[in-house]
Amino acid sequence: MHLSDIIIAKIQNEGPISFRDFMDMSLYYPELGYYTSAGEKTGFEGDYYTSPNLTPLFGIMIARQLEEMWKIVGKGPFTVFEYGAGSGKLCHDILNYLKNKPDFYENLNYCIIEKSSVLQEIEKASLHEKVIWYDTIKDIPDITGCILSNELVDNFAVHRVVMQDQLMEIFVDYRNDFVEVLQPASKELKEYLSELNIELPKGFQTEINLQAIQWIEEIAKSLKKGYVITIDYGYPSSELYKKERSNGTLMCYANHTTNTNPYQNIGNQDITSHVNFSALCHWGVKNGLTCCGLTSQANFLLSLGFKEYLHKMTIHENNLIETIQKEILLTQSLILDMGMKFKVLIQEKGNLKKELLGLQGI
Repeated sequence: MHLSDIIIAKIQNEGPISFRDFMDMSLYYPELGYYTSAGEKTGFEGDYYTSPNLTPLFGIMIARQLEEMWKIVGKGPFTVFEYGAGSGKLCHDILNYLKNKPDFYENLNYCIIEKSSVLQEIEKASLHEKVIWYDTIKDIPDITGCILSNELVDNFAVHRVVMQDQLMEIFVDYRNDFVEVLQPASKELKEYLSELNIELPKGFQTEINLQAIQWIEEIAKSLKKGYVITIDYGYPSSELYKKERSNGTLMCYANHTTNTNPYQNIGNQDITSHVNFSALCHWGVKNGLTCCGLTSQANFLLSLGFKEYLHKMTIHENNLIETIQKEILLTQSLILDMGMKFKVLIQEKGNLKKELLGLQGI
């Protein structure tokens, strides 16, 4: 049975479903959702590239930031919780670098929280030393360390709303095809915008990521002392709700192409929306986190020594022209392209008042 048939049957039995529920089923329905079914998601054979797919340097730079954080919190036991590790490439590159830092490595525990059993099996096939898997962070209190995610929050299922005479939520119905219908928005959705002091003009459509709020609350409860690093594409509220984004930021990815139609290739394409970093900061503060800073991925990587490490990595290659081309390609991808598109948000808990390397120059 196709996933689209299951969704259609649900609508026919229960009536229109929220877009949030449609997106959640499309991505995470057991065995048939995009992230719960077999098949490569990232890299050349997948649907899109992530920074770890391109070079180990991305993981090395994050490892350097983690090492500095470990020193700040006191050089004791330090746990990294990576949410949604995908293929496990980022974890591999971080640990591979930190093996050369024995004092930190001996104190390091690395945990992965992965809701997809398919991806968990892929990770377990390539990651052995140091790594423990968990289904949730809820049962792990008093963490000293860092909560790390790369391209996680953009995949949380979102509510979609549009401002008319009142705030309306987009639901999904089926009438020989999937159609969008409007219903009055819930109190929770209205309060989200009110809490952030957002007033949408008439006709403005956007996404509301309530799951991101729940996620940051869970993290804040479990983290006793340390940091949260969130890497993703998105904007602060001041940018997210500009006129040029009046149709929202929903995007679908399949076979290294993009489209804006979530109702095709159901279960076989990724669906994302841009992260509201102001929301993560706001609800983080409400739950005991302090915002250290928001910067571009480009600034984060460059501040941690990206250019120097790139040169070290390529200097021993025999072909000078190939070496130069490789350096140009990686700089173009990680610094100029993805580096400007992606942001890095760092939050802390435990009154750790020290400027971090990755946030220099902001």
